[in-house]
Amino acid sequence: MKKVFKVFAGLLVLTLALSACSSKSSQSGNKVTLTNVSYDPTRELYAAYNKEFKDYYKKKTGKTVDIVQSHGGSGKQARSVVEGADADVVTLALEHDITLIQDAGMIDSGWQHEFDLDSSPYTSTIVFLVRKGNKKNIKDWDDLIKPNVDIINPDPKSSGGAMWNFLAAWQYSKVKYGNDEAKSKEFVKKLYSNVKVMDSGARGATTTFVENGQGDVLIAWENEALATLKEYPGKYELVTPSISILAQPSVAIVDENANKNGTQKVAKDYLKYLYSTKAQEIIAKNGYRPSNKEVLKKYGKTFDLNVKLCTIKDFGGWDKAYKTYFQDGAIFDQIYHH
Repeated sequence: MKKVFKVFAGLLVLTLALSACSSKSSQSGNKVTLTNVSYDPTRELYAAYNKEFKDYYKKKTGKTVDIVQSHGGSGKQARSVVEGADADVVTLALEHDITLIQDAGMIDSGWQHEFDLDSSPYTSTIVFLVRKGNKKNIKDWDDLIKPNVDIINPDPKSSGGAMWNFLAAWQYSKVKYGNDEAKSKEFVKKLYSNVKVMDSGARGATTTFVENGQGDVLIAWENEALATLKEYPGKYELVTPSISILAQPSVAIVDENANKNGTQKVAKDYLKYLYSTKAQEIIAKNGYRPSNKEVLKKYGKTFDLNVKLCTIKDFGGWDKAYKTYFQDGAIFDQIYHH
């Protein structure tokens, strides 16, 4: 992960370069180029998966596939595709970001049903990462609203992970206060008043907490927290709150671009292969919860499978959740002023 942090700025430049592209060079007979526009914390996952898929696709078709990766805050990545980034596929943090691209006419309707499990080949959840010793004794969401607790958390206006963070906190307050919206607003307002740094994406927030040493607690994707524990043994602790959320990253073919680039078939193979046993193993090793139940059970010591998880359905689905909490003037804007 250290190397990834160091090239973070360079990857952002790549994202900008992709945004400026209007088309991909023509595909040759035995070689195809595929562009995957993804969200912040999936760099290591797709570095490993792409290597496996290249080998699989070469054996299956005899063709070489070159895969171009782009990473950034999920919301920003979705907007970059709408604005011209030549993505053949998107692998983003949440369904709503892909719906944004669909609404621009670039993805065919019904994409959620093109692949298994609502086109969500892996899941995650939201946890806390604290420094070794946990001096502020942070155990649950209540502890994040205490005075003198500095939180690092990405911005829901640009980060899909940050939206999951917000909804997990809201669900906790909803249960605690018995659906009292006024009390829930007050709870999350206190929480966000403790946010010391609000980065544009989840990986940027991890960098702020880990590399720059800021904050007492990072609200993080489970996979980000697990990767940090592995990279910095003995320096951090993962805390699973009593209530969290089943975060479901989504994948889709960007039909308009794939049709133009002649990559529709390889794009479908690329996303479908994420459900293969080999890919599910790679997913688990990179800290994501595999959709394959047998593989997930195998990694039961890695993931807390007993945590109480709400789902996006508890918020009426992503369209309703976005309008209620995240669009301009909605609840997040009401409780937090940039």
